[in-house]
Amino acid sequence: MRFLKLIPTILVKYVMRAFYWLFCLLWKVNEKKVTFASYRADKLKDNLAFVHDAVVERYPHLKRQYLFKKFDSTIAGKISYIFHMIPACYHLATSRYFIIDDYYFPVYVIKPRKEVEIIQLWHSAGALKKFGLSTVGKPFGPSPDYLKHVPIHGNYTKAYVSSSEVVPFFAEAFNMPEERIYPLGVPRTDYFYEGKVAEEIRERFLETYPGAVGKKILLYAPTFRGKSHYQDYFKLPFDAGKMAAELQDEYTLIVHLHPYMQGNVNLGTFGYQVKNAFTIEELLTITDLLITDYSTVFFDYSLLNRPMIFYPYDLDDYKRQRDFYYAYEEIIPGPIAMDTNALIAIIRNAEASIDEVSHFRNRFFDYQDGKATERIVQHIFEDKEFRIEELQSSNREIG
Repeated sequence: MRFLKLIPTILVKYVMRAFYWLFCLLWKVNEKKVTFASYRADKLKDNLAFVHDAVVERYPHLKRQYLFKKFDSTIAGKISYIFHMIPACYHLATSRYFIIDDYYFPVYVIKPRKEVEIIQLWHSAGALKKFGLSTVGKPFGPSPDYLKHVPIHGNYTKAYVSSSEVVPFFAEAFNMPEERIYPLGVPRTDYFYEGKVAEEIRERFLETYPGAVGKKILLYAPTFRGKSHYQDYFKLPFDAGKMAAELQDEYTLIVHLHPYMQGNVNLGTFGYQVKNAFTIEELLTITDLLITDYSTVFFDYSLLNRPMIFYPYDLDDYKRQRDFYYAYEEIIPGPIAMDTNALIAIIRNAEASIDEVSHFRNRFFDYQDGKATERIVQHIFEDKEFRIEELQSSNREIG
């Protein structure tokens, strides 16, 4: 029965291999070609966007290609994605640099040419919830049978992470030598160091949502449950009505869902669900207090040195389904609430959590200077090395 379920995947695998072999036979690698690819979104965003913009500015002689198509788990969506992967195989065969930010099926079912670099700019900072090969044996993770046919997270030439501390976890998740995982930073976090950007974003935010004028911003940014694109509709896990009655005079609640999640949240006059009007980095920049659960967005937010609250209402189940690299209750830099009343009480005294954030930030970001993109593109395209002992040389806190 298990093998029968894998037959479509195995067939697609060999179709992709056949196309890849044909493209390798007909075309050589273009030494000036760099391809950006993702199945998380339909356009450039986050780490890929920052690296892309630096490539445009610093290396205009490079030929750029784009493969962006958000995966749709319906039958029609899967068929459409198969046709998307055919040109992906062509660009894998002919690009000198192939840069991704997440799982990317064609990478794992081919044998890359020696001169091609496949670069992983993983989409999350730090390391909290397990992923990749660290989840084998968990309900969330791939089955051993699947891995026999699709060795996920294989064939990466380089990967980039936020700190030297998390390198062993990424090595485990990717089955990759630690020496090819570089703690040079997370490109999208450079956004936090761009001068007066917070003032500009806040002004645009208040123009879009005038009900937030004069109030502090609470941002609720949860992670997804289940398996990536196979999601149920999101339901708010706390009582927004009770929170509004207690906090509405002082706060506005913003809800931003993970890209894999779907659903609409009605917050009345208490707040707004923000989808495409602002990126998560923009929202973090203007947020006064973050509420999250297992989303690694709080790693990014720690760079702003602001308080955060954790609402892991299904912690035991999440441990069983996926688990963590650290003991969750010990690693998080803020208080835990498990119900609406506790959440309201902690919000009233959230400043108490700030002391934990500074230590956490220094532990999980070797660099805090807004130059992660610069380091990474130099390392990729100029083969410029950075010594580990230099990683603590710049620890500027964002003002």
